Amino acid sequence: MKFFSRIKKDIRVIFERDPAAKSVLEVVLCYSGLHAIWLHRISHALFKRGWIVSARLISNFCRFLTGIEIHPGATIGDGLFIDHGTGIVIGETAELGKNVTLYQGVTLGGTGKEKGKRHPTIGNNVVVATGAKVLGSFKVGDHAKIGAGSVVLKEVPPHATVVGIPGRVVVLHGQRVHNEEEYREALLELCRARGYDMDNPAVRSELLEEIDVDLNHDILPDPEREMIEVALRQIQRLETRVNELEKELAVARKEISDEAMRTSSLEISMAEKTSPENFSPRKVDLSKRNSK
Repeated sequence: MKFFSRIKKDIRVIFERDPAAKSVLEVVLCYSGLHAIWLHRISHALFKRGWIVSARLISNFCRFLTGIEIHPGATIGDGLFIDHGTGIVIGETAELGKNVTLYQGVTLGGTGKEKGKRHPTIGNNVVVATGAKVLGSFKVGDHAKIGAGSVVLKEVPPHATVVGIPGRVVVLHGQRVHNEEEYREALLELCRARGYDMDNPAVRSELLEEIDVDLNHDILPDPEREMIEVALRQIQRLETRVNELEKELAVARKEISDEAMRTSSLEISMAEKTSPENFSPRKVDLSKRNSK
């Protein structure tokens, strides 16, 4: 019974996260990610029982058939969705939680030849976008998003968004449109609209976890662009201030020049009045004084 319930869930997850899915027959026959998951479950069961060669043969056949390479030793939780999937590589000691979403070209690999746990552990409801590489033995927290083309080399906290090479956290606990209670109510309404039995507590809990996956991995901040824009705004403010200061300086120079000209004119006028050439002393008639 569990076998068929898992298959049913695998198909349901695809309809929930891929708007291109049109029918169950199409999903079963044409979705390579689904085929890779089913083949991995077989190879993983053989690997755990020690049938290593048989498990690797099935893994290689899966890679040939789907373009997706999942080592038989990898541990994968329920609700995994692989979209397109070509070029995906999942290492031996990688661990994936519930409701993980992987896009084409993703690598969950190691960084060297160390033994033991050397591949990442991916939490629940994580989205790893196209071409992202998560390399090393660390944990990616629940509800995290890895941006397209990122190279993640260290631990990612829950509810974080990572972009860049090397990857860095640019959003942490980003503010949602609604609070948690309103958000869950919206998810419940979505489930009811899709015809799911939400009166069953087990189904209700499971569906809420499946649907609470943020697939908007294209809506990512660009910290480098933000820094450039901040620098440009600062430069524009400085240019505006410099222009204002230049105008004030020009006005001040003109006022100083006018004042200097008035002062110079006044000094020239005073100098002309006190010049010896303009001074004419009173002449005394000495002949008249002598005659007296």
